[in-house]
Amino acid sequence: MKSKLILVTGGAGFIGSHVAEQLMAQGHRVRVLDCLLPQVHGEGRQRPAYLHPEVELHVGDVRDGKAVRHALEGVDAVYHFAAAVGVGQSMYEIAHCTSVNNLGTAVLLEALSQKPVQRLVVASSMSVYGEGLFTGPAGRLTTGQERTREQLQAGQWEVRDATGQVLMPVPTPEVKALSLSSVYALSKYDQERLCLMVGKAYGIPTVVLRLFNVYGPRQALSNPYAGVLAIFASRLLNGNRPLIFEDGLQQRDFVSVHDVARACRLALEVPEAVGGVFNIGSGQSITVREAAAAIAELMGKPHLRPEITGKYRVGDARHCIADISLARKVLGYSPQVSFHQGLMELAGWLRGQVAHDRVAQAQAELEARGLTV
Repeated sequence: MKSKLILVTGGAGFIGSHVAEQLMAQGHRVRVLDCLLPQVHGEGRQRPAYLHPEVELHVGDVRDGKAVRHALEGVDAVYHFAAAVGVGQSMYEIAHCTSVNNLGTAVLLEALSQKPVQRLVVASSMSVYGEGLFTGPAGRLTTGQERTREQLQAGQWEVRDATGQVLMPVPTPEVKALSLSSVYALSKYDQERLCLMVGKAYGIPTVVLRLFNVYGPRQALSNPYAGVLAIFASRLLNGNRPLIFEDGLQQRDFVSVHDVARACRLALEVPEAVGGVFNIGSGQSITVREAAAAIAELMGKPHLRPEITGKYRVGDARHCIADISLARKVLGYSPQVSFHQGLMELAGWLRGQVAHDRVAQAQAELEARGLTV
């Protein structure tokens, strides 16, 4: 493929920095637009040491039209990763989440409408599904009933059908009806639809990737709304037990950031991907309790057993696992990093890290607003 100049919004962060390296390994040049948010990068807002030295960094906000237009000069393709993340935080920083995710995407697209590029790849989220897909007692596929506050207060964690029967989770395909149960989920869906809509109108080939639970080196350990494994690691580094909502038997799909970076590269290269929406996960199910115990073991802290809080956080799903068959078929995507391999790498990276454990503070914020049950 001919060398391109590629812009990655939010590219100084965890996933974006890995994608930048994947693209540069293919001979592309990478420019990053990132506001270096203190919650992620610290109060100093310095260029991250892990960011490849040949990446051209533009410090700016995706909501700033002038900064966006400047970053787009001479660009052939765009990866749109800039976003306010965190299901819990989105439920009380509603204006901020909506502004960054919805308005930021609109500002970018308005600039692209005046100067279309050869490919736009936008990072969406598994959160748009709410609960994943299930089978009932007779083996029939169903989306299940949304869990009520009364059910959750009684500690009845599992998703049930209309008759009250417990349902079994199965991998969730892209065609499953969406359930937007948090401000974050709504904003990610808005990003998807805006990019596909404007892309079609202006002839910008667009691809949407719905990312599942991404983990690996470079996660923001001091951000209490980062991925769950980063939150567990922050607790463990500070000698504290991981805190787990509900009973810890929630099933999740943990996918290595290296596999996600490869999927992002394929979204640029594969012509058949245009206009598509693809799940990017491992296709494997791990409970949150298993994940917490595994990372504690690999960090040499098995005695710090997870604390099961028995509380529910508004906006959380019970189970969601990726059906990645469409990404396999169209993108040629195939996960290459097992959960154990990925955790080994993460644990090795963690040995040299310092984290500020702000999880209790984040929990208090949610409780004060009635966002935990």
